[in-house]
Amino acid sequence: MAEIVAYVVVPVLYLALLAVFLLFVPLLAGLRALAFVMQLLRGHLEQLTGVLYRRIPDFRTLPPYRPQDEEVKAYRNYFFGPGARDLRQLCTLERRSYAAAVGDAFRDVTVRQFTSPARSRALTVPYGLTLYAGLGLGAALAVLPLGALLALHALVLALLMAGARLVAGLLRALDRAALWTRRLSAGMICPRCYERVRHPAYDCPAPACRRRHADIRPGTYGLLRRRCECGQRMPTLLILMSAQARLQAYCTHPHCGRAMNADAGHMPETVLPLIGGRAAGKTQLMAAMLLTLENAAGSGGPALRFADAGSEGDYRILREVLRSGGNTRGTQKDLPSAHSFVLGTGRTERLIHLFDTAGERFVDRDETDALRYARAAHTFVFVLDPMAVEAFWDRLEHAPGPGPDRSLASTVHPEEVFARSVQAVAAMRAPVRRSRLAVAISKADLLAGSGLGPGSAAGSDEARAWLQEALGLHSLVRAMELDFREVRFFCTAAVADEEARVDTSITGLVDWCLGS
Repeated sequence: MAEIVAYVVVPVLYLALLAVFLLFVPLLAGLRALAFVMQLLRGHLEQLTGVLYRRIPDFRTLPPYRPQDEEVKAYRNYFFGPGARDLRQLCTLERRSYAAAVGDAFRDVTVRQFTSPARSRALTVPYGLTLYAGLGLGAALAVLPLGALLALHALVLALLMAGARLVAGLLRALDRAALWTRRLSAGMICPRCYERVRHPAYDCPAPACRRRHADIRPGTYGLLRRRCECGQRMPTLLILMSAQARLQAYCTHPHCGRAMNADAGHMPETVLPLIGGRAAGKTQLMAAMLLTLENAAGSGGPALRFADAGSEGDYRILREVLRSGGNTRGTQKDLPSAHSFVLGTGRTERLIHLFDTAGERFVDRDETDALRYARAAHTFVFVLDPMAVEAFWDRLEHAPGPGPDRSLASTVHPEEVFARSVQAVAAMRAPVRRSRLAVAISKADLLAGSGLGPGSAAGSDEARAWLQEALGLHSLVRAMELDFREVRFFCTAAVADEEARVDTSITGLVDWCLGS
């Protein structure tokens, strides 16, 4: 009987139960496949969270973009490198996670159902084979949603990266448009090396940092804000810098690198060079022009403020010398820094650079090529000392009363200064023929004592006629009018009284030079 049970009844019963089990195999395998797909999708979510949010070493397969490794010491915008890096990391981690999950699942079934089952292998082997089938099916089916999720991630990232570059381009165009409206499309003027700087460098505003950032425009290191290595954020557009939070700009030319005006780029710029021979009166005339503007601001005219401490300090000294009736110190032969000031307020603000260069540079052919600032000028002031013309002294011999001291005269004839200056400026491709020229006949106060001058109240036509008829400068006047689009003549007395009132002859010169 035992043999019948063992060899007949039990096998028949086992086969019957196995047949019944086989009916449920598709369901069991399908459920296991679905569970495995959900397990793999949950793993993908964990990988995604780890890569994009947690960012711990367990989810790092590629080195991060560090500011200290960048040419510019700043954090990259996510869509300019880090986003693609995270996608590569996610793909790598997903591949590893998928292989590990599939391998672990099959090994677990093998151990539990085949090599070390808790029950008889007659029961566990069919179930194990069913689990094998479910795992294989789940592993195959999971490839589609995982691939779709990765493809969707890549598509969204590509769209955002393209959008970020489009936004950066639009913001750069907006920045260029703002510069164009300020007539700075060719760049800003460095008051030290006289070169045009399209995109200055800026120091980090954090007091303890001072890292220098070149080209802060929207792009790789930020769209609206750039984050320095120290963590400080800084605007990427000039229009985002308020008047109280303007960054210090620096020239980007290799031979310079010095500080520019803080107002550079925020308003139109005007370059006004003063040309003249040694001791012609350029420095004193410049001081009188600035004092005239200061007095006008105090009387309700356009506001005046100096753009840097150096310009303000130099002017204070010149003003006191002018008020005391002394002679200003001759300009040093070293390349001058601009005397920069801001005229006006709000939308009418202009950054004006006055350049006073040593007279020796206008007669030495090896020195005039350093006067690069003239390329940015559209109005020039030629300071003409009539005492440098021999005809003046010839006429003085027949004039009544004592004449001026000849030691106060310029040592270079105006024609020589003008010819070489115009030649040098034209060689630098300055728009001479489209520019205006103000001829400031200096030392009108000294001429009045000799009775030879036309007087500081003389108009342009009178001053022009006096130069031609009294001093015989027909060829010089003609050359001026041929070389420049417009020429205006002024008789100027660069003097002031103790109350800082400047001779009225300077007002007309200033108004014409700074007019449109």
